Amino acid sequence: MSENPAAPKKPGRNNGAVVMMCLSFVFGMGAMSYAAVPLYRIFCQVTGYNGTTQRVDQMSSVVLDRTMRVTFDANVAPGLQWDFKPVEREVNPKIGETIQVNFTAENRSNETQRGQAVFNVTPGEAGVYFNKVQCFCFTETDLKPGEKLDMPVVFYIDPDIVKAVESKNIHTVTLSYTFYPKEGPKPLASNEGGAEKSEKKL
Repeated sequence: MSENPAAPKKPGRNNGAVVMMCLSFVFGMGAMSYAAVPLYRIFCQVTGYNGTTQRVDQMSSVVLDRTMRVTFDANVAPGLQWDFKPVEREVNPKIGETIQVNFTAENRSNETQRGQAVFNVTPGEAGVYFNKVQCFCFTETDLKPGEKLDMPVVFYIDPDIVKAVESKNIHTVTLSYTFYPKEGPKPLASNEGGAEKSEKKL
């Protein structure tokens, strides 16, 4: 039987459209994953989840007649040849009392290295009550070869820690830092500096 030329042809699958849909899905998922990192970090900072401490601009106005043992842990990730440690291994401030402790970092390499410290508090339930007024972890740190730096941390334990059911029986908290290597200034910043110099010459 001969084919009827008048019969409508079945529409073929548009491979280009399928590929575009797949690529859009992949890029969309990638964008969501990228955005999830800062969103998760903000969530931890607000709630104290996963032992994330709080950053505050003012000191506590309430000091309790009860102390809290605070111990310190210092670590350096691969890629940084630094000697990093707390000056004191532990302190026993009153809850609500603002105190300063110090860490030291020394670059053991023969080149300038840049690091960024990340931190957490254990037990995790104490994170939301651990308030930092000042900390070297807020910014990146550059150390020249052989350079040694004293780095202060100013903090207090929020008195509300004794009210919450999940934290009222906590008597010891550990503040832990790990320094990770960071890249140097981005090329864009250098180009902008060059552009500014060019403008000054003009």
